[in-house]
This record gives sequence, C-alpha cells and structure tokens, in this order.
Amino acid sequence: MPRFFVDSIEESPIEISGGDARHIALSLRMKQGDGLVLCDGNGGEAVCKIASLCPESVILDVEERRKSLAEPKTRVTLYQAIPKSDKLEYIVQKAVELGAYRIVPVLTSRCISRPDEKSAAKKLERLRKIAAEAAKQSGRGIVPQVGGVLNFKNAVEEMSTAALPIFFFEHAEYPLRGCMEKYKGGDIAVMVGSEGGFSDEEAAFAEEKGLFSASLGPRILRCETAPVAALSAIMYAAGEMEIL
Repeated sequence: MPRFFVDSIEESPIEISGGDARHIALSLRMKQGDGLVLCDGNGGEAVCKIASLCPESVILDVEERRKSLAEPKTRVTLYQAIPKSDKLEYIVQKAVELGAYRIVPVLTSRCISRPDEKSAAKKLERLRKIAAEAAKQSGRGIVPQVGGVLNFKNAVEEMSTAALPIFFFEHAEYPLRGCMEKYKGGDIAVMVGSEGGFSDEEAAFAEEKGLFSASLGPRILRCETAPVAALSAIMYAAGEMEIL
C-alpha cells in the first residue's frame, strides 16, 4: 500500500492536504475505500482507508495502529565522505533503503568536491527530499535524517561515542566480520571514504579515537558501492536482513 508521513496518527479520521492529497487523488488515482499507510516518523504507523477525497483534501479512517514492521532495531549512522558529482544522492537513497538511521556528509582531506556554504545548503535540501522519498518507497517507519556537513575530526569524535564505530580503510587488514563478532548491541557508526579514500594521517587519528579499522575484502570498491556493501553486510550480521 502507498505510504505517507504525517505529524500524528493519534486522531481518526485524519486529513491529508496539499501535495500529498493531490498525489493520492490525481497521480495514484486512488478512490474511496482504498487503503494506505500513514507513518508518524517515529516508528509508528496506521493502516487507513479513504473515506472521501478531492485533489486538495483526503479524509482517512484509521483501521489499525502498529509499530512499523520494516524499521530496523539496529541504528546505523553512515558517515560518508563527499564524492564527486551526484553520487551522494545515490548513496543516500540506497542507505535509506537498507535501513540506515542517519546519514552524515563528511569533508575529508581527499574529497574533490568541496561545496561552499550556499551550494551545500541547496544540496542538503535535495538530499533530505531523496531520503524522504526513499523512506516511503522502502516502507520505513522514519525518515532518516541527513545531517549537515562535518569535517573529518568532528565526525570521528562523534563516531567514537557509538557502541561500534567502524572506519573502512583500504589498507585495513581486519575484516568487517571480526568487527561484527564484537557487536553486543547499541548504535553502530560507519565511515566510508570518497574517490581518494583516506590519508594515513586520517586513519591514524581514527584509530587513536577508538574507531575499528575494517576491510570489505581484497577488491577496491567504488565510493558509491562501498557504503551499499557495508550497510548490507552490517544489517545482515545484526539480524536485520534475511537471506533464504
């Protein structure tokens, strides 16, 4: 069923107006009696049936309230070094689909893309829109936050407070599997580099602050492939994905 995010699902009936109402009535061509799911952005959702609609207003009767069936219990924050072009848009979309709790762009010494304040603000607005659309499409119970840009040192300091902070470094010899074997619950933070990876100085600083340097294997992955591979492996190891 189509999913939409609203401020609250406590009342019944619930009214949707504006762009979402037009999308329901005109784009999806839904009609009275059709079902959809409303999410409150905090992991709760309501299964609803359309009582009445027009392009500017949709009235919904709540049939069931429940916790989101698709929201991971494991909270993983992705700290992603800013790549060139529009690769970050792809990374945000896939990270949300895979269950990331938060995505934080990071400016490292080898980032080629170094947006100014104005362009960074415009880009952030677009990334948050992409995150919201990906959350709807993938059945999430929240819209994962896309944070403002952090410099490398601040990002590492923030990561160091997580239960399991993982720093993906191409010269690391320790496999991700070994890191996940240490995991006993709590928040996970992961950092992935841009096209140029990380400098030795950055790797040393991350290790000094208690981050676990890990490898995704002997092959060099593109910067847009690495976070997808990392999140998939972490979610599987944490029991958040099933493979038959």
